[in-house]
Amino acid sequence: MSDRKIRVLIVDDSALVRKLLTSILSSDPEIEVMAAVGDPYLAANKIKQSLPDIITLDVEMPRMDGLTFLQAIMKQKPMPVIIISSLTERASQTTLKALELGALDVVKKPTISALRNYDDRLRLHIIDLVKTSVHIKSGKLNSSPSKTNGMVGKEPTIGKKQFSMIKTTEKVVVLGASTGGTEAIKKVLMDLPYDSPAIVIVQHMPELFTKTFADRLNEICKISVKEAQNGDTLTRGQALIAPGNMHTMVRRSGARYYVEVKTGDPVNRHRPSVDVLFYSAAKYLGKNSLGILLTGMGKDGAQGMLALKESGAYTVAQDEETSIVFGMPKEAIRLGAVREVLPLDHVSQVILNQDHK
Repeated sequence: MSDRKIRVLIVDDSALVRKLLTSILSSDPEIEVMAAVGDPYLAANKIKQSLPDIITLDVEMPRMDGLTFLQAIMKQKPMPVIIISSLTERASQTTLKALELGALDVVKKPTISALRNYDDRLRLHIIDLVKTSVHIKSGKLNSSPSKTNGMVGKEPTIGKKQFSMIKTTEKVVVLGASTGGTEAIKKVLMDLPYDSPAIVIVQHMPELFTKTFADRLNEICKISVKEAQNGDTLTRGQALIAPGNMHTMVRRSGARYYVEVKTGDPVNRHRPSVDVLFYSAAKYLGKNSLGILLTGMGKDGAQGMLALKESGAYTVAQDEETSIVFGMPKEAIRLGAVREVLPLDHVSQVILNQDHK
């Protein structure tokens, strides 16, 4: 970017949220809130007058919902869009659809109490996301939803999922992602057969959203996918998604691998943290694990991936060309923590290849 400020358009029907977001973003000297409006019609008028660099968008609004507006944006003029959503089951389902339509990331709606309790973590996350997203090339933004059919093979898949739960795993995949990760993870998991190695995933998302994400993946993938619960055994043919706002670690008891889910201080400003998962895999699984780091902002997972590599694990990072944000993978590569850099559509194959080694 040049010396001019990053211009943000805020779209939210809550006057309080508009005020809070304006305050948060305006606190950074590199950001300018060009307008804060209450619905997509007003936003469309602002866009006609002057294009923003990035939009923050609520998904549940009167007159026109955020999904309809997002589809129009991505069809006519793709640009970075960050979803600002409340923590409800309905909102989480709508937000997941927004991510499929091309929104970059989801942030829970700020409140005065949340900003106080989280100190600067929430404020800094929103600012960092805006400043990172503005550099994303429009060609990497989705202009249409992913073409998936949750009913394809549903009957035989159900039987295979039940069968695959019988046998515990030996090889375990630990995977981390952030901005752009929901679609990247979906691509990887949909390409896997029902008897794939067990997978534990940290995707930076707020609480409630992770369960909706897991449930959606379970509908469209051959393997079983669920939000992790404390004590869950790792089994072949199953992926566990770390719950939002909780760290998830792998543990071992004899021949049994399981997960521990608990609270704790944020790591790299994140909870769940990819580093926390990766360090636990390095300690308890070592060479029996495969570490994968996909698209994401920041550096979470890089140090943990180095520990994985040093423990004998095979480590893989998504390449720059297919990453929405080449932050986390780039940092891991810089540290010398990565054995192989791959485009996204090759990641599932390396999982299957490593399973036989």
